Amino acid sequence: MPRLLRLRTDKSPKECTIQQLSAEKPLKQYRSKRDFQRTTEPEGEAAAAISAADKIFVIQEHHSRRLHYDFRLERDGVLKSWAVPKGIPETTEDKRLAVETEDHPLEYAKFEGEIPKGQYGAGTVIIWDKGTYTPKVWDEKMVEFTLKGEKLKGRYVLVRLKRAGEKSWLMLKGKD
Repeated sequence: MPRLLRLRTDKSPKECTIQQLSAEKPLKQYRSKRDFQRTTEPEGEAAAAISAADKIFVIQEHHSRRLHYDFRLERDGVLKSWAVPKGIPETTEDKRLAVETEDHPLEYAKFEGEIPKGQYGAGTVIIWDKGTYTPKVWDEKMVEFTLKGEKLKGRYVLVRLKRAGEKSWLMLKGKD
């Protein structure tokens, strides 16, 4: 039975989610897919969430079976992640599919290298862009934020696609 332990003054009610109540460790799925004896990817730990206005983001160009871009936003001590097959939209006319993937440790924001053959995500990973972002809206249907990166700047929106499955999102470049 749920019970109130304390009031959270560091988060708004919109930032409190059912997923936070899960007993599953935040990086369990990430770790279950990797053999850290064979890959140089960071094993990482979920960090305590810091209530700073600006959080980190990274976009990694991932040459695996097919070239795609891994888009990651810091939230709740991990990197929330999406695979974007056709690249990040750079104009307001572009609409791109973004498939939600498992959370990654914060250390992954600095990862570049070769994931060995036979390992999950085998191929070359390079950092395409990085910087900070300011969240505006984050709920189960939409994530709206402003990027301040080396290449990308401005407002972006991720919208969950209702009929395409719970992991499918649409990524849009918003009007600034």
